[in-house]
Amino acid sequence: MVKHLNTPLNEKDVFELKAGDIVSLSGSILIARDAAHKKIVEMITAGEGEPFPIKNEIIFYAGPAPTPQGEVIGSIGPTTSGRMDSYTPFLLERGLRGMIGKGKRSPEVLAAMIKHCAVYFGATGGIAVLLSRSVVSIEKVAFEELGPEAVLRLDIREMPLVVLADCHGGNLYVSGPDETIKLIRAGNI
Repeated sequence: MVKHLNTPLNEKDVFELKAGDIVSLSGSILIARDAAHKKIVEMITAGEGEPFPIKNEIIFYAGPAPTPQGEVIGSIGPTTSGRMDSYTPFLLERGLRGMIGKGKRSPEVLAAMIKHCAVYFGATGGIAVLLSRSVVSIEKVAFEELGPEAVLRLDIREMPLVVLADCHGGNLYVSGPDETIKLIRAGNI
């Protein structure tokens, strides 16, 4: 069953999600990759404050391809989330509610997600064109000088995602292979 969610997500929304849940996400999300994460953390630790509010935001680790004529955005596939792991606990402490990407997260990120009630969604690699069709509008938010790594705000409708890690310690990278092995042994695959 698909869970339809709208941003901003609150603690109750996140608390009800479990690793493996299929989600259709609508609302507003941010796009930021490693260069932007580094600048955000540097600004806050230097006492300059947040370049934009972080509380209850969802950050999609992606960089869109150039926008074709007549389209809202180019193909937009997920980037490897581990590249943001050194910055993520810091942002979770400031209220970041969720992340969208691909790949495993570090034990430090997973622990911070439990502590701060956050969720990690997976966007399947290879469906960048499908993901771009969920984007209704785009706005530059910060660090325009970073070019394709600038922070953008996307208005999205029904973006297909899966919960990879939840705020209860559930982790599809652990449970998924175990469940598959059980199915194989039972002759169901």
